[in-house]
Amino acid sequence: MLALMQHHPLLIGSVIDYAARTFGGVEVVSRSIEGPIARSTYGEIALRARKLSQALIRLGIKPGDRVGGASWNHDRYLEAFYGVSGMGAVLHTTNPRLFPEQMAYTITHAGDRAMLVDLDCLASMEAIADKLTDVEMFIVLTDAAHMPETRLRNALAYEELLAGEDGDYDWPDLDERSASAICYTSGTTGDPKGIVYSHRSTVLHALANAAPNAGNYSHRDTIMPVVALFHGNGWGMPFVAPMTGAKLVLPGRAMEMTALRELILDEGVTIAVGVPTIWLSMLEHLKNADGGLGALKRILTGGSAPPAAMVETLERDHGIETVHAWGMTETQAASTFAMPAENLPQADAMAARLAQGRPLFGHAIRITDEAGAELPRDGAAVGDLKVRGHWVASAYYRRDDAPALDADGWLITGDVATISAHDELRLTDRAKDVIKSGGEWISSIDLENAAVGHPAIAEAAVIGIPHPKWQERPALIAVRAEGADVEGAALIDWLADHVAKWWLPDEVMFVDEIPHTGTGKIDKVRLRQHYAETKGATSS
Repeated sequence: MLALMQHHPLLIGSVIDYAARTFGGVEVVSRSIEGPIARSTYGEIALRARKLSQALIRLGIKPGDRVGGASWNHDRYLEAFYGVSGMGAVLHTTNPRLFPEQMAYTITHAGDRAMLVDLDCLASMEAIADKLTDVEMFIVLTDAAHMPETRLRNALAYEELLAGEDGDYDWPDLDERSASAICYTSGTTGDPKGIVYSHRSTVLHALANAAPNAGNYSHRDTIMPVVALFHGNGWGMPFVAPMTGAKLVLPGRAMEMTALRELILDEGVTIAVGVPTIWLSMLEHLKNADGGLGALKRILTGGSAPPAAMVETLERDHGIETVHAWGMTETQAASTFAMPAENLPQADAMAARLAQGRPLFGHAIRITDEAGAELPRDGAAVGDLKVRGHWVASAYYRRDDAPALDADGWLITGDVATISAHDELRLTDRAKDVIKSGGEWISSIDLENAAVGHPAIAEAAVIGIPHPKWQERPALIAVRAEGADVEGAALIDWLADHVAKWWLPDEVMFVDEIPHTGTGKIDKVRLRQHYAETKGATSS
C-alpha cells in the first residue's frame, strides 16, 4: 500500500524559490572583487540566477554539461549555484588555490565546457588556458566597465550576458538524483578526486545542517561564511542561509582580519563559519584592536579540531560560542556536530566540545579494524573511520582505480577515530599521519592542540620521524606567536604537564609559516619534505 501524500523532487532551484517568496527582501551583502560593498536580496538573486540559466542555454549549455567556477565568495558566484544547477547543468566548484597543474587536471577531468572566472583568478586561468582544450568559453564575473583585456578565448562579461535576458524562466522538472555539482579533494596524496553531489543530497544536507542540534540557523541570524564556497559547497551555506531566511554576508577575496572584522561589525554578523586558523588569526588581531566582534554569538568551525585555548578565549573574552563540526568533501562537509550534554564538569564539557561530535540524522559512523570488522563503541577502541548516509559519496568520479567504499558499502574516510557508547566521534589522526611509537599510537591531533595551548605558540603541526628503537617518534613544528620568544626545551617542559610523557616530541622545529593545502589544512607532506631537507638545522 502506497501513502496518499504528495511527492515533489528535492531540487536546488526550490531552495532559492522558497527564499524569494518567503524572505525575498532579506539582504545578501558582498565585498565585491572590484572593491565596493554590493547589496542584493534573495528575490534579486533568484531572478538573476534564472537569467544566468537563460544565458547558458543560449550559449549552448545543456543539462548534464559541466560549468566550472573559479571564484571567491560573493553574490555573483552565489547566483551560479542556482543558475547552473537549476537548469540541469553541473557546477564544478574549482579551487583557485590548487597548484596550476592540479587546477588544469580538475577542469579537464570534470569536462568543463564553460568557466566562470573571477577577476582575481584571471591570471591563473590564463596561465593554464592552453591545457584547457575542452573549455569553449570563459565568463568573467564582472561588468563591461571592469572587463579587462584577456587572452582567454571567447571571453564574455557576466553582467553583459545577464542584461540580455528577462528571467522569465521555469526550472526544469529534474530527477532529484541528477548531478548538481562536482567538488574535488585537495589532492595531497595524488591527483584530486571528484565527488559528484546530487540535488537530493544537497537539499537533505542543508536541511540537516540547519537543525537545532547542528548549525541552528534562523531568519534572525546573519551568517558570514569565511569558508570558501568551493570547499564542499561552502559547507552548505549557499543553501542553508536562503532555506532559513538568514541574512548572508559574503567576504569576497579579502581575508585580512581588518576587512573581516569590519564586515562582522557593520553587518551585524551573528554566526561566522570557517576553519580554526581564521579565528586564531582574529584573536591575534583583536589584541591590538579596540572593541570586540559586535553581535557575533557563534562560530562554526571544522577542518581541524579547534584548540581549547581558542575556544576558551572566544567565550571568556568575547562571549562567543564555538561549535565544532566534522565532515569532508565526500560528505558534502559537516555531518557530525559536537553536542555536549548539559551540566557537565568543565573539563568534560571542553573535551566534548573539542571532539568531532555526534552524527546528524541521515548520517552513520563506525570504526573497523584492519580486517574490516566493526570495533566496539566504548570510547577506547581505535580504528578506521567509515561513514554512510544520504549525502555520502558512493564513488569517485571517473576513478575506478580509487574505490571509495569498503566491502560493506561504507565510505573509507582515511581517518582514525574512537566512538563512544553515545555515538560521539573523536578523531585521533589521519591514517597517513598516525604516529606509531613502540607499538602504541600517538595522536598528532591531540599533541598539536596541546602545543597551541601554550600562549607563545600561534600554530603547530606534528609529524612522525623514523626512530631505530621505537619505529617512529613525534617531531613538533611550530610557529611562534607575534613577539613571543619560547625555545624548544621550554615548550617540551610545558607539554610535560599536558600530555603523556611518552608523547613528548623528540624534536621541536620553529618555522615562520606552516604550509597549508588548497583546502586550508596543514600540508604534512610538505612538512615531512621540509624536515628531511633541514633535519637538525633549526631544531632546538
